[in-house]
Amino acid sequence: MPEIKNDERLIKRGKAKLRWVKEFMPILNVIEKEFYHNKPFKNIRIAICLHLEAKTGYLAEVLKAGGADVTITASNPLSTQDDVVAALMDNGIRANARHGVSDEEYTLHHCQTILQRPQLIIDDGGDLITLMHTKFRDYLPEVIGGCEETTTGLQRLRSMERTGNLAIPVIAVNDALMKYLFDNRYGTGQSVWESIMHTTNLSIAGKNVVVVGYGWCGKGIAMRAKGLGAKVTVNEIDPVKANEALMDGFDVMSIYEASKIGNIFVTATGNYHVINKEHFDQMPNGAILANAGHFDVEINKEDLNALAIYKGEIKEHIGEYQKPDGKKIYLLAEGRLVNLASGNGHPAEIMDISFAIQALSLQYILQNKNIMEKGVLTVPKEIDYKVAMLRLAALDIKIDDLNELQRKYLESWKNK
Repeated sequence: MPEIKNDERLIKRGKAKLRWVKEFMPILNVIEKEFYHNKPFKNIRIAICLHLEAKTGYLAEVLKAGGADVTITASNPLSTQDDVVAALMDNGIRANARHGVSDEEYTLHHCQTILQRPQLIIDDGGDLITLMHTKFRDYLPEVIGGCEETTTGLQRLRSMERTGNLAIPVIAVNDALMKYLFDNRYGTGQSVWESIMHTTNLSIAGKNVVVVGYGWCGKGIAMRAKGLGAKVTVNEIDPVKANEALMDGFDVMSIYEASKIGNIFVTATGNYHVINKEHFDQMPNGAILANAGHFDVEINKEDLNALAIYKGEIKEHIGEYQKPDGKKIYLLAEGRLVNLASGNGHPAEIMDISFAIQALSLQYILQNKNIMEKGVLTVPKEIDYKVAMLRLAALDIKIDDLNELQRKYLESWKNK
């Protein structure tokens, strides 16, 4: 276990963080009460691999309230908050994580989590599920199923499914309406710019911002950059999304052309090496690079290191790279997920929605374990709608319903 287990100072600070986010996560408050009374996960071993901060910590406590034996590990070594880890361990939840660990320690923590022989898994990026399918295949028969909450993770899992290698059912939480419409767009949009502004202490207004990728995360990043007064350019490989960006009011061009004018570049593609040497060569002095994708592969750090005649950390979370022409490029958070590696992640209210989907999806898997087929599965519509209604109720908002005449009209094919 990490050395932070018995640090009273960390425990106190972590518990304060957990109390704070709980105040602003009313959907999980309701689910926690349901789970406490019904104990749907009694004697079930659950493994969680997520960015280990306060909101994730509260999700772990909600599952524990439902009777689960919970073990949690981190999906990114730089996003782990040691005070939250200490608080969770003090509250009886196993936590294999520590901020800033090496790649070897990071993998060891994942292995320690799997050694608890989980029956249900919540994953981020597919890390735990992939590891189980490679090094711990003997444990797979005990796994009832899992959930995956990221675009990148689902890409990996669908690749496993296509090749016949995915041996368990996994619910695609990322594809739920109440997840990607809010978490990916509004959560990413806000948290990315909060982190960039906090880390750099620079103005966004008036700058040329280049958003690489116009999926739901890219949409949110571009929208918030525009709201902050930036001039926004979008790079896309999908012609439909490129047209969507145009009609949303953004310039669209290739990354090669955009690299000549960008002051701040944010990647959100989930793909490999989308910004490379030919782009670094053209960037203006002081260009800032940030990644909003799960893995630190979107910005080609190998090319950047090879290009630099000088490199160093100018301040926390800002790497400085000087090119042969004297111009400088700044890389935030080592090219890792910027909103968590150098920030606090999505707002609590946003993660309340996403984690509610996670918790209810795990319950659904358990309730339907005898009929679940292996593969990547859709979040049931009733879970999406339950979470939507719980959120409206928490905000004391009432909406209309169809009356019988309206329902019959919509269902009829005559007399339209």
